[in-house]
Amino acid sequence: MTTGRVNPSFKLEDQGITELGSVYYNLMEPALVEVALKNGEGELGNGGAFLVTTGKFTGRSPNDKHVVKTPDVADKIWWENNREMSIEGFDALHTDMLQHMKGRDYYVQDLVGGADPAHSIDVRVVTELAWHGLFIRTMLRRPERDILDDFVADFTVINCPSFQADPARHNCRSETVIAMNFEKKLILIGGTEYAGENKKSVFSLLNYLLPEKGIMPMHCSANHAKGNPVDTAVFFGLSGTGKTTLSADPARTLIGDDEHGWSDKGTFNFEGGCYAKTINLNPGAEPEIYATTSKFGTVIENMIYDLETKELDFDDDSLTANMRCAYPLHYISNASDTALGGHPKNIIMLTCDAFGVLPPIARLTPAQAMYHFLSGFTAKVAGTERGVTEPQPTFSTCFGAPFMPRRPEVYGNLLKEKIAEHGATCWLVNTGWTGGAYGTGSRMPIRATRALLTAALDGSLSKVDFRKDANFGFDVPVEANGVAEVLLNPSRTWDDTAAYDRQAAKLVQMFADNFKQYLPYIDDDVKAAAIG
Repeated sequence: MTTGRVNPSFKLEDQGITELGSVYYNLMEPALVEVALKNGEGELGNGGAFLVTTGKFTGRSPNDKHVVKTPDVADKIWWENNREMSIEGFDALHTDMLQHMKGRDYYVQDLVGGADPAHSIDVRVVTELAWHGLFIRTMLRRPERDILDDFVADFTVINCPSFQADPARHNCRSETVIAMNFEKKLILIGGTEYAGENKKSVFSLLNYLLPEKGIMPMHCSANHAKGNPVDTAVFFGLSGTGKTTLSADPARTLIGDDEHGWSDKGTFNFEGGCYAKTINLNPGAEPEIYATTSKFGTVIENMIYDLETKELDFDDDSLTANMRCAYPLHYISNASDTALGGHPKNIIMLTCDAFGVLPPIARLTPAQAMYHFLSGFTAKVAGTERGVTEPQPTFSTCFGAPFMPRRPEVYGNLLKEKIAEHGATCWLVNTGWTGGAYGTGSRMPIRATRALLTAALDGSLSKVDFRKDANFGFDVPVEANGVAEVLLNPSRTWDDTAAYDRQAAKLVQMFADNFKQYLPYIDDDVKAAAIG
C-alpha cells in the first residue's frame, strides 16, 4: 500500500526498493505522531510532545561511520578521520538491507538541506520508524506541498535500525553501520535507533559537497541584529560550550542553532529545526527552549518522566546526559523567517576551558582564528568519564571533526579566505573555569559572558584598550562595561600565580603538540600563530 503526497515518477520502486509492506510518503506531523503511537514507538507527552527512548545508543556512533572509497572521492577524503569501506562491502550491505526491508512498513520524507535554494540539496529519507520520520521532518527544511509533485532526490538516506550489519561481509566495524556512498548518492544506516544519525549524515554530505563551490560549511549557530541581517554573528563550539544558549539572544534574530553555510551571498541555515540538549534545562535561563518541550510534535529523546503525569525530569540523567528535544525553528519566537543572514560581521569561537587558563574573551587575527579553528579546543572535566581525574583537553578540528569528510585545512583555508574578504572580527570566548582549574576555580559567570558578547557584537569592545596575552599572543581587553577587571586577566583570579603559570605552560604545550599534524599544510602566518 502507498499513501501520502509523492511524485508518481519517483517512488521507492523506481529506486530499486521493492516488495515492502505499506509505504507512507510525506506524512505531516499529526499523522506521524498518530502512526508512531499506534506502532508503540513512544508515548504522547504534555502538549503533544512525543516521548521516546533510543535503546542501546543514546548518541552518535562515530566509530561506525564509513565512507565508500570510490574513485571519485579516493583523493579527497580525510581518511585518517573517516573509516574506509570497500565498494564490494557497500554493495553487499545495500543488497542485504533491501532484502531485510521486504514486507516491512516504511516512512518516506522528501526534504531539503539548506535555506539558500542556490546551494540546497533535495534529500529523501526512508525510515523504519515513524518517529524518525517526524524527527527528520522537524530537523530538515520542509518544501511546500505542491513541490513534492515534482520532487527528485539528490541523495537518499535509508535508516533501518532493526538491520544488523555483518563486519566481515560488509567491510565495517560492527553490527552498527553508517555508510556514505557519494558516487551512488546513498547513505545506509543500520543497527541504531539514535535519530541524530539522520541529521548528521546530511550535514556530512553538505560538508563534502559545498567546499567545491567555494562555500564554507560550518558547525555553528548564527544570529543577526533585529531588522539588520548584515549584522550577522556565527558561534562555533563543541558540545557543552554554550553554542545554542548564547546564540538564542532575545535581542537578536536566530538564524539557526547548529549547521550553516557561508556563501558569496552570506550565511544560510542548513536546517528547519533545532536539536537542543535538555539536561538541567531551566525555564528561567532558557524559557523558549524549555517551552518547546511541551509543544505538539517536539521529539523528546531519552528523558525520564512521570509515567502518570508525563512531567519531564530535566535533572535525571540516568538514561544519558545527552537527552535532547527536537523542535521546528518556528517554535522560537525570534527565529528568522528566511533562515538567511549576511556575511558574518563577528565570528565567535566558544571553548570551555576547564584548566582555568584562557581569558573570558580574546580578539583573534585571521591567522590566529585559523589556528584556533583547526585546534577546536574544549576540555573534559574530572568525573565525566571513568578514569578522568583532572581536566583533559579535547581537540575536535573545525569544531566538528566527526562530520568532516575532507581534510581540516580545506575548511580552515575557506574560513581564512572569507574572513579576509569580508573583514569579520574573530573572538575566542571561554565559558569554562576561572580562578583555578575545575575542582578549584568556579565556572565563568554567564552574566559576564553575555556582557562581553554584547559588547563584541555592538562594536563597543573593539574601542577599549587591549593587552597581548603572554601565552597565546591574542589581544585581551583590559576593561569592559559590567565585567570585573580582574576577570579579564586569568592569572589575577588565581590565589597562586606560579601555579597559574605552570598550568598555562601545560595548556600551551598541549595545543602545540596537537597542532603539529597541520604544520605541513598551512601558511607561514598560521605557523607563526601556532608557535606564538
